[in-house]
Amino acid sequence: MPKLRNIIALLLIAWGFWHFYGEDFQQAGFTGVYEEISSDINNIRQDPKVVATIETINHEIQNLLGTIKEGQEEQQTREPDAEKPQLNAPEEQSFSIHNVEIGDKRSQVEEIIGAPQRSTTNEYGVEWVSYHENYQNFFMAAYDEDNNVAGLYTNQDLLSSTRDIAFDSPRDSVLSALGDPLNAIRKGAVRYQVQNEEEYDTFNIDDNYVTMFYDKHEENTLTAIQIISEELEQQKKAYYTDPDEELKEGLEYQLFDLTNAARVVHGLPVLEWNEPLRKTAQDHSTDMAENSYFSHTNLDGQSPFDRMAKDDIAFRTAGENLATGQPSSIFAHEGLMNSLGHRENILQENYETLAVGVSFGENARPYYTENFLTK
Repeated sequence: MPKLRNIIALLLIAWGFWHFYGEDFQQAGFTGVYEEISSDINNIRQDPKVVATIETINHEIQNLLGTIKEGQEEQQTREPDAEKPQLNAPEEQSFSIHNVEIGDKRSQVEEIIGAPQRSTTNEYGVEWVSYHENYQNFFMAAYDEDNNVAGLYTNQDLLSSTRDIAFDSPRDSVLSALGDPLNAIRKGAVRYQVQNEEEYDTFNIDDNYVTMFYDKHEENTLTAIQIISEELEQQKKAYYTDPDEELKEGLEYQLFDLTNAARVVHGLPVLEWNEPLRKTAQDHSTDMAENSYFSHTNLDGQSPFDRMAKDDIAFRTAGENLATGQPSSIFAHEGLMNSLGHRENILQENYETLAVGVSFGENARPYYTENFLTK
């Protein structure tokens, strides 16, 4: 009879691990985790102290599992939904975002919306200033030297238009309303080709460059918009911006914010910034940039999980997204969202934290590494 109780207790422990963590084990690679768990169970069975107390464990196991489940549910609790603003038709431009238009004064914007959450250097040499309520009602604005709005971006349903375009408009409707998109942008004597692969289109409207991003996994509907004034666009002299530490940090935090804004749209909890993991991400971006390769496996044969372990980063589940060649975090993020495997990482419900590392290679080409983690 005691032997039977011991077997039942071990089965309960195994069931508890699988019930709550089985999905995570499958995602992380079943073989490695199974060997570790098997070793732990063998050690337990051989330890006479554990055998002597196994009946007590049997009585307490359900209470313990209940506590774990409650803790997990608490971690996944989302903030209450913020009230969506009433969106009005644009007054001067074809488009507005959160009722903000190109040319508006910063003082007017913040009088209505409030203080920004973050300001970081972007590829235009100015700041992307982000506004949101725990990543709800998220948008970014860039200001010129006179503190007038010179750039806008959102990946949430905050768009108003005089052109009968809204979020979830299919690409065909956008093209029908706006005509043919640009195939190049001239900067001085150089024409830079716009190579969109139908994931986005750029138009010149109201003396602004308006880029419409589409979601290939949701029937090519409008999912984000960026508006940059002609004057600000012409300040950017080349396709890639000369890198410095401020731009590097800016691209990292911008990609982090964009990821959380996308998660909120899909009803997922926001991720916390993981500072220790940032070094792992940065080191891999730097390695790829300096050695001119692009892969999750580095030149020493290490996987993302090997690199995390080397940096003493503990995790239950983890994932990695890579991007290169995009001139900004906006274009990198929208491209990742259109790649199914990368999209699944971004929208993985069980991830808890994220770190982003950016480095620059030959000709100032950015390399982006996103590392997702559940402890």
